[in-house]
Amino acid sequence: MKFTAPKPHTVHPNDSKFAAQVEYFDSLCRVVRGLRSLTVGVIGARTTAFKTVRIDELTLQKHGVTVETFDLSGVLARTRALTEDSRKAKEKAQRLMEYTCWDGVPQEALRTLAKLAVVIDELIDENRLDAIALRCWLELETELGISPCVLLSELNDRGIAAACELDIGTAVTRRALSLASRRPAICLDWNNNYGQEEDKCILFHCGSVPRSLMSDAGRITGHEILKTTLGEGRAYGCNVGRIATMPFTYGSLLSEGGKLHGYLGEGRFTEDPIPPEFFGCAGVAHIPNLQDTLQIIGYLGFRHHVSVAPGRVKEPVREALSKYLGYQVSTV
Repeated sequence: MKFTAPKPHTVHPNDSKFAAQVEYFDSLCRVVRGLRSLTVGVIGARTTAFKTVRIDELTLQKHGVTVETFDLSGVLARTRALTEDSRKAKEKAQRLMEYTCWDGVPQEALRTLAKLAVVIDELIDENRLDAIALRCWLELETELGISPCVLLSELNDRGIAAACELDIGTAVTRRALSLASRRPAICLDWNNNYGQEEDKCILFHCGSVPRSLMSDAGRITGHEILKTTLGEGRAYGCNVGRIATMPFTYGSLLSEGGKLHGYLGEGRFTEDPIPPEFFGCAGVAHIPNLQDTLQIIGYLGFRHHVSVAPGRVKEPVREALSKYLGYQVSTV
């Protein structure tokens, strides 16, 4: 019989260690319960450019994770059919305006984002989705003229794990981390050093960081990467700013040979300055032995995305995934 035995073995109920043990076990149970019957909605097909986010649905299903797919053409049609005068669209536009700063953003972009947000909300409600992964480019930019980053940000702040670039593994990992921490999780990229400091890097993404994990509300801009190919004004929706200073737990997930493999580690976002020309929403992360950690992650076959959640929850998540849910987990 599987069981959890915190240390020390005996502790007085009035001791702070007892409270810590209860919180540990509560976090573990939230992860186990949440992932044993998790439903992820996949909106759109994976693009050829994102082979790095592939994951086996049958392996996920063996571990209790159901994947429901939705054609992006249907989402586009529902978005176009929704008038900007509809009550839901108006309420969503107001919600988005209160969520972050929209100075300089065309009203048409706000209205289109609001309509798309309504359609995504309806898919989540209709199919009882716990998390989503969205094909975020290039169709939404070429067909609707927007980038959905801020919508994913707002969904995560509401407790719906929402991953970009159709990364299903990231959606599952973010759900696990957020269940343990009781706060949203972030999808970021391992792709930027921090000068010559070997234990620091800049973790970054275009603009889908939950506002509650940012140092301020942020502001909506166009997508600096996509405008080089699409032109100006075709990709408004990135909520740019700075990730707040905090300790964090990070991890990722992949499938191989019918099994789910993950890794977990801990670090801290610092107050170190980020170059002003840096695009998107980012934070300077301090991770002890970072260079060795990146070597391990690479040799184990993990990809460029990493999920990050506030707090030190590595151990309850590790025990939940490995002991009770059958994942193979490495700590880094």
